[in-house]
Amino acid sequence: MDPKRFRAALTSSSPVSNESEPEPESPRVAEVQLHLEAEDGKLLLYLPTPSETRLEWVDLLQEVQKQLESGQRLWPPNTLVELVTGDRLLDHRQLQQIVNALTTVKLHLTRLHTKRRQTAVAAATSGYSIEQQAQILPMAQSTIAQFKLDAEEKDAAPLYLQTTLRSGAEIRHPGTVVIQGDLNPGSSVVADGDILVWGRLRGITHAGASGNAKSQIMALQMEPTQLRIADWVARAPESLPDQFYPEVAYIATDGIQIAPAADFSKNMIQP
Repeated sequence: MDPKRFRAALTSSSPVSNESEPEPESPRVAEVQLHLEAEDGKLLLYLPTPSETRLEWVDLLQEVQKQLESGQRLWPPNTLVELVTGDRLLDHRQLQQIVNALTTVKLHLTRLHTKRRQTAVAAATSGYSIEQQAQILPMAQSTIAQFKLDAEEKDAAPLYLQTTLRSGAEIRHPGTVVIQGDLNPGSSVVADGDILVWGRLRGITHAGASGNAKSQIMALQMEPTQLRIADWVARAPESLPDQFYPEVAYIATDGIQIAPAADFSKNMIQP
């Protein structure tokens, strides 16, 4: 079997009754399979949401472990994994259980795709990259070649994180991102709205990623590797200032400008 095209799937089976009388009908659940797919040297693990499966979390976790163990010979050790959870809510404990199951078969979780802000917060504060956008569907179900934001996603609620992003971590969100903590060099934040960093910004930030040139980037200490707003790009100056104070990056007539937050606020409230 070609590991590049490997796909494992499972469904929970309905219990078979030996009674002659039919059992009372219960609401039907559209059973969606748990998928493992290889793509570009990494594995994508798709978890069905509670509305898509009859399995409780304990049983679903057991099925994940079985799938990982049965397919262990199909991928090399230390393969990177991206977890796709859709609308499923995962807390720190559940996320760690998935990580433990992956570690047992020498796989490493790097990124989590989710539509739930609570799940995104749990993943980001645990040090994993996140992408909070539309659910990524398995190849067998997907008929869309390119993701486009709709009106609802453009109005996405802000994502609030109380964490420091380490090197290699990446946050993607279809709204505004507010981080109480630092962005270390090598980390990045991509948002369709504004980006506010209540700390040191030393990584890469891209506000207005879907094209909104009115988006802004603010930080208590601005030391970026790169700033992007919509299609505009700016790099950090050669020398850093002697004193740091809150600053705002925005698009002016001649490109991205950085101004003290106090001055920027005064200009904004003038008639």
